[in-house]
Amino acid sequence: MFKMRYLPTLISHLLTLISHLPNTSDVSRKKRSPNRKWVISQLKKLGLLIVFLKLCVGTAELAYGLNHERLTIGITQFPSSFHPNIDSMLAKSYILGLTRRPLTAYDANWQLICMLCTTLPTLKNGLAKTEITPDGKQGIAITFSIHPKATWGDGIPVSSDDVIFTWKVGKNPETGVANMELYRSLYRIDKINTKTFTLHFDKLNFDYNSLSGFELLPAHIESKNFEEPREYKERTDFDSNPANPGLGFGPYRLIEVESGSHVVLAPNPTWYGSKPKFKKIIIKVIENTAALELNLLSGSIDMIAGELGFTIDQALAFEKRHGDKFNVLYKSGLIYEHIDMNLNNKFLADRRVRHALIYAIDRKVLTEQLFGGKQPVADTNVNPLDWIYAEDIPRYRYNPTYAENLLEQAGWKLGSSGQRYNKQGQSLRLEFMTTAGNRSREQVEQVLQSQWKAVGIDVKIRNEPARVFFGRTLTERRFTGLAMYAWISSPESVPRTILHSKHIPTDKNNFAGQNYTGFRNSEMDKILESIETELNRKKRRDLWRKLQVIYATELPILPLYFRANSFILPKWLKGIQPTGHQFPTTLWVEHWNIDR
Repeated sequence: MFKMRYLPTLISHLLTLISHLPNTSDVSRKKRSPNRKWVISQLKKLGLLIVFLKLCVGTAELAYGLNHERLTIGITQFPSSFHPNIDSMLAKSYILGLTRRPLTAYDANWQLICMLCTTLPTLKNGLAKTEITPDGKQGIAITFSIHPKATWGDGIPVSSDDVIFTWKVGKNPETGVANMELYRSLYRIDKINTKTFTLHFDKLNFDYNSLSGFELLPAHIESKNFEEPREYKERTDFDSNPANPGLGFGPYRLIEVESGSHVVLAPNPTWYGSKPKFKKIIIKVIENTAALELNLLSGSIDMIAGELGFTIDQALAFEKRHGDKFNVLYKSGLIYEHIDMNLNNKFLADRRVRHALIYAIDRKVLTEQLFGGKQPVADTNVNPLDWIYAEDIPRYRYNPTYAENLLEQAGWKLGSSGQRYNKQGQSLRLEFMTTAGNRSREQVEQVLQSQWKAVGIDVKIRNEPARVFFGRTLTERRFTGLAMYAWISSPESVPRTILHSKHIPTDKNNFAGQNYTGFRNSEMDKILESIETELNRKKRRDLWRKLQVIYATELPILPLYFRANSFILPKWLKGIQPTGHQFPTTLWVEHWNIDR
């Protein structure tokens, strides 16, 4: 087996060979022919050496993995922030899954479990109790206890004080947290002792004991950064000093962060659970999915994360070529690919235009041709895998003729150039954005662009790196037309922050909330609020149906398809169990192991 001590010699030979290649500035056009054969022969040697070197390094990395030294994971996005409660980005959740634990989470069987807490509170076990709030509302008091051995990486115990501090940060309207409603509804916290506390909510929700969105912050580090709440986003240690060991309490801790490139994690000595198997985990960000495959085959990475890696079409093709060398796992789940429309755009504010956009695209053929039919067309944001899915809702089948009629009704006349214009002489032109480097999304963009062009809608594609797209463009509603990405949720997840009118990000609320479309509908607001507090499953299902009808009728968001994740794993890696929802596999990293 190749030994790492041979690398310096190989690199020396490589540099020597490169140094002997002719300088192109010294080779004139007239003298190029006499040197051609020599240059080609040297380049061939150089190419063979590079291939050999890559194979050797890949073998060496495999050897390291088998010795519990390290695991290198490839993903396609770099987080815009490492703060657990500001903005929503899967890349961040994936990495923080290695360094932290939520109080509660859904497991691979879609069951709610305790992670940081010791016992899941229920009305039956008495840790949750209904009560009347000071203003006469039906509320609930829920008592949680933090794991007695949970300790921040700098040795400070995770405590009730951290819970109270997190609440203060979240409920401040200037902070800009994603889930404002959670902190607003939580009107009081009673500290029982250093590890036990009672939360008082001003309403009784059906998922009252799910506290997954309440990610604890270390008060002993972050309190100084929160002195000016509106500036907290820029001051937090999660971004100014993400390798601070006191920011996490999970199996691993960040020891190196190279923005846009990679992060390195090492075992956390204060972790209270099962000892993790790898001495180092490296997460490399390779935004181009074609390059991601090359890095896997060369040995630069050991695996590709299912949460942020290959699309189904890439995985199927990869499995045909290399299935004997890797394990390829597929998991359908609550992953909703869609297109947000900025409803402040006066063209998109017209519902007829929104309907025309969806009638003009053949989503069924698109999913069949690009994804082998393994990613079903979505009619709303609710997946058929979820029990709340409704069958009898408006559906949109491909009908370009009807799309053209709708555009005519909306005042968009077809010109001789094939584009549509209104009475003011404006062309129906929209900007279309997604994450740059994602081959699958870029293919989808091109198909949709072509189909929209066929009915006279001019769509211009402008993509951005994921950390910019999610970090600013979406969260601050800077996109002007269409924005394609995916939401990943937990079972029966109420989309209040996405659809409620009070959750539209603005400068006034420091861009809190996730209603990026700017959708305002009073009936939808009432249904969202009613779903949360309806404990009767049958009545709640009826409310969910109403929500889906409004969603499909008003169409603030264009539903595309429900995604399946593909995990590309080395044969020697065991223990990774895909969940199919928003909680990433990294939350169970301590169970990952090596099959000898």
